[in-house]
Amino acid sequence: MAWFKRKGKGIHTTTEEKKDIPKGLWYKSPTGKIVDSKELEKNFYVSPEDGYHVRIGSKEYFEILFDDNKFKEFDKDLSSKDPLKFEDTKKYPDRLKAAQTKTNLTDAVRTAVGKSKGKEMVIACMDFAFIGGSMGSVVGEKIARAGDYALKHKLPFMIISKSGGARMMEAALSLMQLAKTSVKLAQLADAGIPYISLCTDPTTGGTTASFAMLGDINISEPGALIGFAGPRIVRDTTGKELPKGFQTAEFLLEHGFLDFITHRKLLKDKVNQYIDLITNQPMRD
Repeated sequence: MAWFKRKGKGIHTTTEEKKDIPKGLWYKSPTGKIVDSKELEKNFYVSPEDGYHVRIGSKEYFEILFDDNKFKEFDKDLSSKDPLKFEDTKKYPDRLKAAQTKTNLTDAVRTAVGKSKGKEMVIACMDFAFIGGSMGSVVGEKIARAGDYALKHKLPFMIISKSGGARMMEAALSLMQLAKTSVKLAQLADAGIPYISLCTDPTTGGTTASFAMLGDINISEPGALIGFAGPRIVRDTTGKELPKGFQTAEFLLEHGFLDFITHRKLLKDKVNQYIDLITNQPMRD
């Protein structure tokens, strides 16, 4: 006689009763590789099995680029308004508040100054977690103000793009940021101050159409998606099948849109090496 008797056929476990591995303990890459989260962090958030670069935000990039993670953040409390009284499935202020609560960010970009390999540099880093890294008025304003600081103090400027493009909830006000940021970068160029653009996954839309492609050097991480419109839109518009790897960092490098692709663990060294070369300074170890 069986010790246990099943009352019903099959296994009936509600979703609420299912036990999952605690979030953050393991990470599964798109190729199916399982990585311990601590090991992933030690490897600059790159899967050691297949080299896949996991999407990270400003917190992690600042840790990687600034010495001892020490920096002074600009305009930390600057947040968007709702001059257009925009509403889709949510009112825009409600969407902003939800994003701020979820991410603990005020908007889709953080800007800061700090030392990288012993010398000061200004960095603006976008956060895709905040409404898809969309570019609204605050994003443009914070980048412009960071550019002003770099211009005033004659410091190298770096923008790390990770964005779905312009923020539709701000309509034309969002599109104005393309011109605003481009003008500021032109002022840096006239002053001979280096500007480095790092395109990460994904860099699309108005971001690609403005500051992401205006660097003295444009660089990227392996496998990043970089483009303006999505592949489906391009295919439907042109009526042609797209080549393999279309809009990947490797495709853009091959066709001259990027200067080089770097592994994340080499990013700090590569960026500072370029700054030393272009400013005719002794190379730092």
